[in-house]
Amino acid sequence: MVPCGGRQLFYPALIRYVFGLARRTRPRVLFLPTASGDRADYLLTFYQQLAARSPGSLNRGLYPVECEPRHLALFERTTEDPAQVIASSDVVIVGGGNTANMLAIWRLHGVERALRDAYADGVVLTGWSAGCICWFEAGITDSFTPELGPLSDGLAILKGSACPHYDSEERRPLVYQREIAAGMAPGIALDDGVAALFEDERLVEIVSGRPDGRAFRVSRSGEERLPVRALS
Repeated sequence: MVPCGGRQLFYPALIRYVFGLARRTRPRVLFLPTASGDRADYLLTFYQQLAARSPGSLNRGLYPVECEPRHLALFERTTEDPAQVIASSDVVIVGGGNTANMLAIWRLHGVERALRDAYADGVVLTGWSAGCICWFEAGITDSFTPELGPLSDGLAILKGSACPHYDSEERRPLVYQREIAAGMAPGIALDDGVAALFEDERLVEIVSGRPDGRAFRVSRSGEERLPVRALS
């Protein structure tokens, strides 16, 4: 499990790191764009960013890790069995958008159960923004109003809470600390381009695709800065 603070696809070193955790050298990479409503431009960005990692790409020298990218659309279903598509993947990347809507749609289509099964089977689960929050019990979101607030019905595969975009959205640190003081479970805050590796639900390390990326453990006592390894 590798939740990321934000803009994951735009940090090649971070993508190489995640793909390196997969069980195949040429991983089957599945994108879940549910949080954005399966927006066409979002899908285009995904395929453009991963094109240099796909077999036969003319740009293979830019990003040396090859992959087999595909996506799972739920607003216009393209498959009868989302669970089978997820189970046959090596890496599942969850994009950003409306976290609450995404979780509701996943539960309606059986995706929540499929992701839990995939995690138990060793599939690498990752994502940014909504794709960071969703794995935890709770998080900070703008899913309900333009203002940031708490979300309390995450998948809870990982204990505690999460706050992505800790450096790129000015109010997030204040709101996250306020909600934890009000009773939200303590958790982890990640800058954009920073990802946390969990194995067996335990934090192993935090890595960054940029030299100045930060991460914090946030509790009622305040922020505790965590060590971050910058990827080359």
